[in-house]
Amino acid sequence: MSIREEDRLAAEVPAARPRRTGRRLLVVGIAVAAIAAAGTVPVLTSGSGGHPPSGPAVTTADVVRTDLTDRTRVDGTLGYADTYTVLGGGHGHLTWLPDVGATIRRGKRLYGVDGHSVPLFYGVTPLWRALGHGVTDGPDVRELERNLTALGYGSAVTVDDHFTAATAAAVRDWQDDLGVTASGTVSPGDVVMLPSAIRVKKVDAALGGTAGGHVLDATGTTRQVTVALPVGRQELAHRGAEVTVELPGGRSATGHISSVGTVATAASSDSSSQTGQDTQNATISVLITLDHASAAGRLDGAPVTVGFASGIRKNVLAVPVQALLASPSGQYLVEVVTTTGRRTVPVSLGVFADGRVEVSGPGLAAGMKVEVPRS
Repeated sequence: MSIREEDRLAAEVPAARPRRTGRRLLVVGIAVAAIAAAGTVPVLTSGSGGHPPSGPAVTTADVVRTDLTDRTRVDGTLGYADTYTVLGGGHGHLTWLPDVGATIRRGKRLYGVDGHSVPLFYGVTPLWRALGHGVTDGPDVRELERNLTALGYGSAVTVDDHFTAATAAAVRDWQDDLGVTASGTVSPGDVVMLPSAIRVKKVDAALGGTAGGHVLDATGTTRQVTVALPVGRQELAHRGAEVTVELPGGRSATGHISSVGTVATAASSDSSSQTGQDTQNATISVLITLDHASAAGRLDGAPVTVGFASGIRKNVLAVPVQALLASPSGQYLVEVVTTTGRRTVPVSLGVFADGRVEVSGPGLAAGMKVEVPRS
């Protein structure tokens, strides 16, 4: 949305206030908030001779002609994509369990039973029957063979639905290295099939307990931001669209929308809720993948703020927000610096985006220099 609220700016430039937690839609594009976020705006006082009072050392920045993207900011949560429940095979006792936060990849131990490892294999079909010589063809055979070859076993194995003598030989080689009986047969409970590498989110079982039932909860390893977007603002979210993500500690990152939900969820309510409130506050789930996962560090379940593009102003003049000066009359100005001196230029404000603000004023042109406080 384009912002032209000089009247409101003239009344007050408040200090930045801490954001309330939760997934609350934040009003974006209001100039007051944009300027407060950038820092205190110098005020020209009477008797100053048209120049700001002495203060911090200053430098200059260019007036540029550029495109500015106006963004609507919505709170979200940083976590990991996908969730999995890992169930034990039902036989023996648990003798090893992973740490919360551990990443487990193909062939690595997911948990231990009776002193031996139960590794992770990649696949979408759980191992539901014993796979060995004479078993009927099926996609579970293909998944087993795909994992064995990926781990370097059975160069003679053809990955298909048929369990062959070469498959059995590959199984025995793998079992021998695993330290279990080399039977050539893989039974339910010998491995855990999940679609990809996982990150351990919660361990529910205890050492010494039986291997059956709920062992642990896990997620995928892809960093993901989840936003509960109000249904009334769903036009902001388009799959593949770029977004900005403000992380805790003042860091920022970029990402792209990977999924936009179609099912609206009512906000939590209680006995004091008014009729129709759930409908008004309904949200859809929007999932965002970070362009560079390392930008989020090891944060999990952390609050973030996502900036959805809500409009683009093309080919406009812009200056850093810090270049703005507030006069007692409520007019905003910039101080233009030239080789022969300096002069203040009154400006009208437009869109605030990425630390810059759209400006227009008499004689203002791209390439000019404006004064900004030195950080």
